[in-house]
Amino acid sequence: MEKKVAKEKITLKVEKRKITGRKVKKLRREGILPGNIYGRKIKSLAVQVPLKDFLPVYQKVGETGIVEVKVAGEDKIRPSLIHNVQFDPVSDQPLHADFHQVSLTEKITASIPVEIVGKSPAVEQKIGVLIQPLNEVEVEALPTELPDQFTVDISSLKEVDQAITVGDLKPSPGVKILTSPKEILVKINPPAKEEKVAPSPPTEEAPPAGAPAEEKPAEEKPTAEGKKPEEAVPPKEQKPPPEKK
Repeated sequence: MEKKVAKEKITLKVEKRKITGRKVKKLRREGILPGNIYGRKIKSLAVQVPLKDFLPVYQKVGETGIVEVKVAGEDKIRPSLIHNVQFDPVSDQPLHADFHQVSLTEKITASIPVEIVGKSPAVEQKIGVLIQPLNEVEVEALPTELPDQFTVDISSLKEVDQAITVGDLKPSPGVKILTSPKEILVKINPPAKEEKVAPSPPTEEAPPAGAPAEEKPAEEKPTAEGKKPEEAVPPKEQKPPPEKK
């Protein structure tokens, strides 16, 4: 399902920016967001805007809503889409933003986010797990006709291998989906199997600390004749001398 909210006119006032390169760090420290305006058949323009003015606008329109950008010193409004917002990985604050100036009478392409709603019986009953290979869908439409998002209801997914594809989406007449209809948006996969770890073979126990080592039987030393005791010849028995008559 395509979700489209009635769009009000939102204006954002910006100024031309003279500071470029690494020096823009000074602007950020002062709460100023650097940006650029670009578009078809227009010259790119470096701009800056107070971060406190940018944030509420971005939270309201995202990257699919038209913003009427008013550059200080210009009379003409620049209808634009906010693109390529870069965020600080630590503070999660915007570091830079682009404004894609568009013509309201020419179609453009844009990536529309996909939002999952509802609960899958397969997941609730632990029959399978839900995966989402795609979280955006590319479309073509007039800037004013771009949907805010596509919503996908997963309450119909009751069995493993059931899926919802791009072809199941129902866009409005003025929106053409460019992503392949065969692409999977969400799917139920079988639950992952737990791997059983084979027990390791038993190892010989080491003797406890302080225990005496097992003594080996002493090796028998050979006799002087070079033979071991069991191999030596026993002495001859001596007979008493015969009695004299």
